[in-house]
Parts: sequence; C-alpha cells; structure tokens
Amino acid sequence: LIFLSLPTAFRNMAYGQLLGAVFFFFLALAAMTTVVAVFENLVAYLMDERHFSRRAASWAVGIGVFLLSLPCALGFNLLEFIQPMGEGSTILDLEDFIVSQNLLPLGALLIVIFTVWNKGWGWKNFIHEANAGKGIDFPVWLKYYAAIVLPLLILGIFCSGYIEFFQR
Repeated sequence: LIFLSLPTAFRNMAYGQLLGAVFFFFLALAAMTTVVAVFENLVAYLMDERHFSRRAASWAVGIGVFLLSLPCALGFNLLEFIQPMGEGSTILDLEDFIVSQNLLPLGALLIVIFTVWNKGWGWKNFIHEANAGKGIDFPVWLKYYAAIVLPLLILGIFCSGYIEFFQR
C-alpha cells in the first residue's frame, strides 16, 4: 500500500510532491536504521560466539546479506523465470512465505514458551525482570494465560495462515 496508494494520495494533495519526497526519505531512513540494527546483531553474534574481529564479522555479514539478497533482487528481472510457488509467483513470494507464515509465528511461539515455561527462562525470572524498575508491574495472575492461551493463539494463527495460504 505504501508504494501504490500513498503516491496517488500525495499526487492529489497540495505540496504533495514535497510531502511525498519527505515521507519516502524518512521511510528510507527508517529502513536503513532497521538494517543497521539487524546487521549489528549478526555482527555481535559472530564476535561473541565465533570470536571474529569486528572488521571480519562486518565483512562476513555484509557479504552474506548481499549474496542472500541477490535472488530476491533479481527475481523481478534476470530470475523472473523462476516461479517457485506456481505461475506468476516470484522468489520474493517464496521468501515472504518462509518468513511471514513460518519464521515469525514459530519464533513468537518459541519466545513465549521459553519466557514463561520452566524448561526455559521460567515465569519467576520473567516476572522478576519485567517488574524491575519503575512503572506498572506485569500482572502475576496472567501466568496461565501466557503459558497456555498465548501459545494456543499463536498456533492458531500459524495454522490459519497455512489454511488461508493453501486455499488460494
């Protein structure tokens, strides 16, 4: 919607070209800061767990991100003949399916389970950390909601995503 609807809206308003340019400039800055944050996490992992120097980790992550981005970037031109999910699909569609329908809900499920179940971090540790500092305390009575209902809701979202995807 950002690249289809908003340009039309900006085109039809006073000073729309200027506002559109400013909006998309700030959108690009937001995207770049997100890339830097993700990039830094990967660099920190390589430095902490694999004992890379910052320079070597930065080069490794930069080259890895570049190479892993190529199929998506070329999927609309040089690699458009690759239609991994059927007629009219692109490599980006496959990557979107892998991330949106699989990694995000399963990652959320694992985080909830790790955070509140005793096999992971545990509820007592979570409450202690969540209620440290000033502000409203996390309600202790939500333990069973977080341990049972939330994982079931996430599983429901995961399954409904698959049902919706395969009904297309």
